[in-house]
Amino acid sequence: MKTRVFSIIVCTLLLIVSGCGKPVKEEPKSIIGSTEQPSWTAPTDYDMTSSMTAIVKVDLSGVYTSEQLSAAKYELTDGDLVAAFAGNECLGVAELLDGLYYLYICAPTSEQDVTIHYYSKVLKTIFRSAPFAFADGGHLGSIASPYTPTFTPAN
Repeated sequence: MKTRVFSIIVCTLLLIVSGCGKPVKEEPKSIIGSTEQPSWTAPTDYDMTSSMTAIVKVDLSGVYTSEQLSAAKYELTDGDLVAAFAGNECLGVAELLDGLYYLYICAPTSEQDVTIHYYSKVLKTIFRSAPFAFADGGHLGSIASPYTPTFTPAN
């Protein structure tokens, strides 16, 4: 009987000392990447015959929780970039004004898919939208209803 009581006491002390029974709280993983700011520029060495415009709103709530974004102190900054791409070819770089990106997209042909790339200076990450069809003379989004693509991290 003494051996059993002694064993129970020893096991209990070992559990207390080792921390068993305590929930292990993991630190949230950082969502901050390591990508330096890209130098996206639209090509100027050939005649762009087709164009369209887009008014883009960046919303990362589909990628991260509000807690993750708050912990990373995420916000739009002047160092953020938005650009349109067909494959690896940059077709235009946007200007930020009042929280919206105004994008003029030029293309050598009107038959190509375009993706929107967003670089966050705070998160040091590049995000990409799903592709959409280029529409010569078309408009994507408006001030009242901006185009809000679903982004996914590219790196």
